[in-house]
Amino acid sequence: MLGKFLRDEGGATAIEYSLIAGFIALAIIAAVGMTGERLVALLEDLATALSH
Repeated sequence: MLGKFLRDEGGATAIEYSLIAGFIALAIIAAVGMTGERLVALLEDLATALSH
């Protein structure tokens, strides 16, 4: 019974998929954050240019 438990890789696969999903989520959050910062800077530059 112990040998069967040690050979079971179902839990390891679930953990691997969870880690991959977590890394993808972090990449998406970082990309959205950087895009938002660039958009704010662009709109501020546009507002400055239009006010002159």
